[in-house]
Amino acid sequence: MLDVLLMVVAVVLILLSLLQSGKSDGISSAFTGSGGLNLFSNVKERGPEKVIANATLVIGILFFVLVIVVRVI
Repeated sequence: MLDVLLMVVAVVLILLSLLQSGKSDGISSAFTGSGGLNLFSNVKERGPEKVIANATLVIGILFFVLVIVVRVI
């Protein structure tokens, strides 16, 4: 039962991660240095982006808790 729940939470976590908008110009600019990429910039989410970010955080924490519980049991 916990294994099925873990798989469902993993799929939801992947979908929420894919729904988030990118905060940089892409991976190519990270290697080339173009575009003024700042990995530590303070970007505030608003509206639906904030809801998705918060849901991703909660589902991520739930995922790690479930992994630990499944591993212990």
